[in-house]
Amino acid sequence: MERTALFPGSFDPFTKGHLDIVMRSISLFDRVIIGIGKNTNKSRYFPLEFMEEKIKGVFQDYPQVSVESYEGFTADFAKRRDAKFLIRGLRNTTDFEYECGIAQANKFLWNEMETIFLITSPELAALSSSIIRDLHRYGAKADHFLPYELNYPTK
Repeated sequence: MERTALFPGSFDPFTKGHLDIVMRSISLFDRVIIGIGKNTNKSRYFPLEFMEEKIKGVFQDYPQVSVESYEGFTADFAKRRDAKFLIRGLRNTTDFEYECGIAQANKFLWNEMETIFLITSPELAALSSSIIRDLHRYGAKADHFLPYELNYPTK
């Protein structure tokens, strides 16, 4: 039986920290779905289609990794894809407290799904999408933190 995992997030943008979690997940699961959640309460900095294209490019040589966007409950999307494992990266104890509540809600929505927490590699623990958005917004190069290149606003 194929073991499918879902790695959900807004990925605004997808960072080397996210890449690290996916690459480590490949050794644990037969298939990994990177799910880009559409949150109607948040406006994206990087367009969803742009980010989906960038992430697909990063994993073009990994047929066991797919990238999809979705709306609604993560548990419902996982169930439709038969992804019984949800992968979440943790940088610190604050992430754990936040993610623990979400894991419990997802378990309530679909009892067959298990959340797997992977601790972020130490060299990537300080990295966050919000920091990268700010760097990019003000024209500072953030490519060091990304597994792809971005265009930058001209000053």
